[in-house]
Amino acid sequence: MSQHLRLGTRGSQLALWQANTVASYLAASGGPPCEIVVIRTSGDQLQNAPLSEIGGKRLFVKEIEDALLRGEIDLAVHSSKDMPAVLPEGLTIAGVLPREDPLDAIVLPAVSHQSSAMTSIDDLIKHLGQSPSIGTGSVRRIAQLTRLFPGARFTPIRGNLDTRLRKLDEGEHDALVLAAAGLRRLGFASRISFALPADACVPAPGQGIVAVETREDDGPVRAVIGRINNAAAEAALTAERALVEALGGGCQTPVGALATIADDGDTLELAAIVVALDGSRAVRGHAHGSRSEAAAIGKGVGAQLIANGADEILAEAARVQGAVEGIQP
Repeated sequence: MSQHLRLGTRGSQLALWQANTVASYLAASGGPPCEIVVIRTSGDQLQNAPLSEIGGKRLFVKEIEDALLRGEIDLAVHSSKDMPAVLPEGLTIAGVLPREDPLDAIVLPAVSHQSSAMTSIDDLIKHLGQSPSIGTGSVRRIAQLTRLFPGARFTPIRGNLDTRLRKLDEGEHDALVLAAAGLRRLGFASRISFALPADACVPAPGQGIVAVETREDDGPVRAVIGRINNAAAEAALTAERALVEALGGGCQTPVGALATIADDGDTLELAAIVVALDGSRAVRGHAHGSRSEAAAIGKGVGAQLIANGADEILAEAARVQGAVEGIQP
């Protein structure tokens, strides 16, 4: 292993925060210093198109994974929710950081936020009314929130966090739905108007977890990353990714999953949902077991969901999205 590690990352505010945080963890563990290598991905180049129309969040990792496979970087840092359920051959997740708040957050315009005091879903619905304009391009969020706001208008909103907040404050939307983790990590926790409870909007698999990807055969780098691995977050991510793989592995699909570790430090609980794009139907699954059984728990909940009709919902979602992208199913 060289005197320093080349760390590949996207160049967004959040991606750079993640990369620098991993570098800090490694330095604190006695590892070598990191050289941050910014890689522009397809997702970064297609800023104006909804993710559901251009191939999903995989576009935020492909070029970075390609660079890793070519040996141009030694490790890659990602938001784990952007990663495909099945990694390219030769790559592995070598470690993860402690999980930040995994929930989705409602962000109101600054003026409304200052005067709002919401403590329940009912308060949120009362504040926004029946047909708000909500900024999000996530099919998972739209499918679940349509059940709360049948008359809502959902509009994709992309770009750096400060850009999204500026557009909100200028009146382009009545609210945004963003990952609480990103808001907290970038110092915008005070902008969270209401954290959506998981029973109302189950988060994306992997939300709030920073993952470090390496080459499978690079033992020295894997060993260094192993020093900073958080076992609880790793177990949660393993369960959630196993669930997504059992359901077919799509990135931009109406699937929510959240694994939590109980106070005993060992019991893992997994709750998941698959929702029709129009919110008309939802299938939920749940299981718990030992943290060491994380992969089996995820696979089991996936099978549970499929047995209750999730495969039909996902097939229909794929047909709809294929038609939008001009792809024959």
